[in-house]
Amino acid sequence: MTVTPHAADEHTRIDRPGRRDVVLAYVALTKPRIIELLLLTTVPVMFLAQKGVPDLWLVVATLIGGSLSAGSANALNCVVDADIDQKMRRTARRPLPRHHVGTREALVFGLVLGVLSTAWLGLTVNWLSSALALAANVFYVVGYTMILKRRTTQNIVWGGAAGCFPPLIGWTAVTNELAWTPFLLFLVVFFWTPPHFWALAMRYREDYSAANVPMLPSVVPSAEVGRQIVRYTWATVLTSLVVWPVADTGWFFPSMAILLGIVFLIEAYDLRARARETEELSIIKPMRLFHFSNAYLALLFVAAAVDPFIG
Repeated sequence: MTVTPHAADEHTRIDRPGRRDVVLAYVALTKPRIIELLLLTTVPVMFLAQKGVPDLWLVVATLIGGSLSAGSANALNCVVDADIDQKMRRTARRPLPRHHVGTREALVFGLVLGVLSTAWLGLTVNWLSSALALAANVFYVVGYTMILKRRTTQNIVWGGAAGCFPPLIGWTAVTNELAWTPFLLFLVVFFWTPPHFWALAMRYREDYSAANVPMLPSVVPSAEVGRQIVRYTWATVLTSLVVWPVADTGWFFPSMAILLGIVFLIEAYDLRARARETEELSIIKPMRLFHFSNAYLALLFVAAAVDPFIG
């Protein structure tokens, strides 16, 4: 079969990403869905710190800076993890494995976002919030992605601490100082992260094995993962209840913490029970816990924001 130059050119144009594809690829590097969750643990804490409605411009400035910082960390994570992303089904369609963005371009993009976020938060919010965002960025890229992720089954336990900084950033954005309440909320996210992420990792455990990443569900039986999930779920729920007396909230926040905590524990125990019986993922249904854990964290922090107006 003879291919005309016109046909060959057309084929090349189809394979080569267009301008819109490239723009979307850069957006994808920032992992917008993760940013949404991080901002959801930032803004409600600003309401809690203010005991009411914080200054609108301060909220907007914090959202912009937080988005830039998280986008920077996520883009740099994609650069470091490019070799394993192409081996995993869950990540194979990210921009670098698909060659929609070059490694150098992604690196520069991530670094520029980091510089912009640090300057923006420092100049429009305060330098304490800026320093905390920068610390979270560095810890996620260096501490988790470069050091812990490929070396220990406890990678997400300690590395996940990077995702716990938003409550600190939201609180300091309003008060320009740290306190026990944001540290407790930091711990809520810290203890919540393992059951949340291990449920997802159970679903993709074969991917982590193929990429030689020692994520807990890929190296131990599901029954053990279920046991660990229950332990961290208890820690999450109990820590959320300590927020009540320390933050001196009204009745609404502890009521929601108890209600959400009961459901979270039921889901964790149900997963553990199913995991004790089989390794079959269609029976264990780990994504059920994963999706509820998202709802749990979102609703808990929204309760913290609403409490000053109800409690």
